[in-house]
Amino acid sequence: MTASPPPTLALHTLGGDTMGTLWSVRLAAAREADLRGLHAGIETRLALVVRQMSTWETDSDISRYNRAEAGQWLPVPPEFAQVLAGALAIAEASEGAFDPSVGTLVGLWGFGPNSHAGVPDAEALRDARKHAGWRRIGLDRDALRVLQPGDVQLDLSAIAKGYAVDLVAAYLREAGIGSALVEVGGELAGFGRKPDGEPWRVLVEAGPEEDDHRLDARVLDLDGIAVATSGDRWHHYTRNGRRYTHTIDPRSGAPVAHAPAAVSVIASDAMHADGWATALGVLGTDAGHALALRLGLAARFLWRDDDGMQERMTDTFRAHLAA
Repeated sequence: MTASPPPTLALHTLGGDTMGTLWSVRLAAAREADLRGLHAGIETRLALVVRQMSTWETDSDISRYNRAEAGQWLPVPPEFAQVLAGALAIAEASEGAFDPSVGTLVGLWGFGPNSHAGVPDAEALRDARKHAGWRRIGLDRDALRVLQPGDVQLDLSAIAKGYAVDLVAAYLREAGIGSALVEVGGELAGFGRKPDGEPWRVLVEAGPEEDDHRLDARVLDLDGIAVATSGDRWHHYTRNGRRYTHTIDPRSGAPVAHAPAAVSVIASDAMHADGWATALGVLGTDAGHALALRLGLAARFLWRDDDGMQERMTDTFRAHLAA
């Protein structure tokens, strides 16, 4: 008996909204494949991240932790523990430039679900900084529990979207999809190749100033890697002529004053790419680039000066650029 030929693969696109942003998946599957079950499975994974890590949901695991009394150990799901462990590891490696305990500070500066209007005074800032400090958080991964030391407000928004990308990509692989490009709010991961044999090719996210044609477009082939971008054009406001971004420097307790226009990080998974993009953005172009070099991170920095947009990248980032 002659074996039937493999089904002809075609590109399909799925999408929706989650976490206050959009998600999309492009994948290779049989031309006539019914993808409704796959779409539902993706939505289920994204809903899991929201249910566990969204500070906008009052009954989420993170909101339950933030309301807990001092000294209480709270049970958490394994996904939550994995993301928090990743956040704490980046906090340590960045010497506190990344800190998942900045929830009170985020709200104080007018961002997030518990935001306050206006720029805080010095007394309010001093009080809010007392509630932060990643070293105060106790995580027992074996027992899946987290210690609330008292008034710590966790905020995993700088790493949870990346984890959501990883969760969806893992689900697709388990479902038998051999090639896909996953995006959640600008964080991307790709694996396999398109039906025509070409890799998933993406333009590195930046800012509108890059349209001045002074800088070359930077294109990546995503096959088993992820990329995330953090920058000052997302979530900001202006008061009395000063621009305040949503990226808080945990070391000062205030929004980053001179953040790069964009920091992009490539990693083997989107969770670490997402967290490190934020950490390096807090450190700034010089210190961030120096740390990226020391740790072997693949990072690209964009910043503005009097001559327009400038660019610097590590050799490990450059090595991933499409030929």
